[in-house]
Amino acid sequence: MRLFVTGSKGQLGRALQRVAPSLGHDFIGRDLPELDITDAVAVRLAVRDARPDAVINCAAFTSVDAAEADEATALAVNGTAVGPLASAADESGALLVQISTDYVFDGTAERAYREDDPVNPRSAYGRTKLAGEVAAKTSRRHLVIRTAWLFGEGHNFVEAIRKQVEAGATSLRVVADQRGCPTHAEDLADAIVRLIAAGATGVVHAVNSGDTTWFEFAREIVRRLGSTAEVVPISNVEANRPAPRPACSLLDTSKLRAILGAGLPPWQDALQRYLASTG
Repeated sequence: MRLFVTGSKGQLGRALQRVAPSLGHDFIGRDLPELDITDAVAVRLAVRDARPDAVINCAAFTSVDAAEADEATALAVNGTAVGPLASAADESGALLVQISTDYVFDGTAERAYREDDPVNPRSAYGRTKLAGEVAAKTSRRHLVIRTAWLFGEGHNFVEAIRKQVEAGATSLRVVADQRGCPTHAEDLADAIVRLIAAGATGVVHAVNSGDTTWFEFAREIVRRLGSTAEVVPISNVEANRPAPRPACSLLDTSKLRAILGAGLPPWQDALQRYLASTG
């Protein structure tokens, strides 16, 4: 298959650049400055020239708090730009794969969210990503993949903790009342390519197996780094961030497992592999 990937310099885009060829597929990646996802004409020409079997949209405005302050810009990237991309995919006869997020849910559930559960985003970021889902569904052939708590090459939670530890921090304050599924970009990239090959369409949730809190995740990172830094649990209210966060970010992956025959590896295993490859 020929895979055309927007946002190819981000965590997931870089992972796809490694994973796709290893699975026997051609990777064509575009990102700023050569391609601005909000330039509809440029997007159409880039997709036409690539002649892809699938267009994977990894381009996104990912700063949750910045989106709260500038929802218009976040919407332009996360929502509005997806419409022309869907049209370009249709013109090329390609599948459109839109990467989405747990933030489309309000986080009040007491179980993992399924693909058909009602969406109700509470943040600007969540609203703009939901707009992207709606736009993606205008494509004749589309696959919306929701994921959460991504870590891969680039800026992410694991690196934020490692940076503090390496700087000599002895105490880290981390939110303990949000629960979710840490997801390794490499594992997600592998799942995306295999879902495309399997002919999957509609909405699919894809996260590593297991769940945890940010506090427990940080404590595991610190332990695996061999640090004695204390991780102190705090509440989301104490963190006092501009954008509201879902208390429950758990995503049910039953559909993923049914399509692929297995789920993604446990997040602890993914974390160990990530640290080993970046240490």
